Amino acid sequence: MSRRAGSADLPLHGGRVPAWLGHRMTKLGTVITQAIILHYGRDEFLRRLAHPFWFQSFGAVMGMDWHSSGITTSVLGALKRGLTPLSAELGLHVCGGRGRHSRATPDELLAVGNRTGLDGNALARTSRMIAKVDSAAVQDGFDLYLHGFIVADDGRWVVVQQGMNDDTRLARRYHWLSEDLKSFVEAPHAAIDGRNQGRIVNLTDRRAAASHIGQLDLLRDLGPDGIVREAAALTPAPPPPATAQPELPHLVMPDRHEIRPGDVILRRLHGALAAAAEAGPRDFAELLMVPGVGARTVHSLAMVAELIHGAPCRFDDPARFSLAHGGKDRQPFPVPVLVYDRTIQVMKSAVAAASLGNDEKLDAIRRLDAQARRLEQTAGGPSLDAFIAGERRRSHDYGGRSVFGHEPPPAERTSRTERAGG
Repeated sequence: MSRRAGSADLPLHGGRVPAWLGHRMTKLGTVITQAIILHYGRDEFLRRLAHPFWFQSFGAVMGMDWHSSGITTSVLGALKRGLTPLSAELGLHVCGGRGRHSRATPDELLAVGNRTGLDGNALARTSRMIAKVDSAAVQDGFDLYLHGFIVADDGRWVVVQQGMNDDTRLARRYHWLSEDLKSFVEAPHAAIDGRNQGRIVNLTDRRAAASHIGQLDLLRDLGPDGIVREAAALTPAPPPPATAQPELPHLVMPDRHEIRPGDVILRRLHGALAAAAEAGPRDFAELLMVPGVGARTVHSLAMVAELIHGAPCRFDDPARFSLAHGGKDRQPFPVPVLVYDRTIQVMKSAVAAASLGNDEKLDAIRRLDAQARRLEQTAGGPSLDAFIAGERRRSHDYGGRSVFGHEPPPAERTSRTERAGG
């Protein structure tokens, strides 16, 4: 049966991704996708998208707000923009999106069917069914507003949906995976993201099979009017005893912008920093032939490498991945555009070479991940606060940028602060 991978709470955020960042997210998201497919195949990439912790880390390494609901929209948008021109090459098709784009999903799937020979009508029915299950069969207080459907040429697919609860200002993300899916109405989700807020109506639970039958019997025997009369006569009954469920990973994204030490497993950060310092200047500059690749760029590459090669247990602190390229809202620090661009250059160079049969550069990225994991057992390093403070001090040198504009030089920042204080 399908896997349930865990849960997470995502505070609702408004606003838009600025064009300068959205353009880079498209490039980085695309090249990471290509690297995963080259190493592990399309099925593994679909599994990654169905993993809520990995999905959050994916968005964080791209410079999105590390904790917000906007990661879902921006990641799916970046993949749609980046993978659509490569759909024939990769055999992947990204459909749907937010709002009106979500409602266009069935038509897009029909078009995919016409191009690939897949049964587009069946895919469209699947899309509608999934949306119906998460909006009607799972009544948890969240109204769907986003529906992304990624399908491969062989018919395998993953769906990522998101709903919002205006009262609590939270979003809930739902992940579906076609692999091992036996039924749309019996425990079909790969994962549902959201805080436990009490009892919900979940008619997709296996324990609801008797309810499915009972509802059909009531409708046949009593009709709609009879059901209304019977419901009015009911008196509240004591709730049934809770059934024990296995513990699942539960990710809580706080409604605050700053990253705190408890959000990051520090030894993993230290391992990436140590690997960057040890491997960056010596191995990467000559091997990858990309100018300006030093320890800071290799630190970002180490986190991208982990995203490509890491086991699921490596993504239980997704905030850490925002330490690769910062965040558009200046948290944990402004996006280091120059570092971001070099990361993209290195990855594109490695993927292009691997596509032509030369795996040496892409293997170097994999070895960097292995080295970071080895070094994290013994490496020391700065505290989280000290690391973030250092990134902010050097932000101008790295081409730091956020929704508030370009980062000024340190002296100018100090002068502004003093004038504001005076």
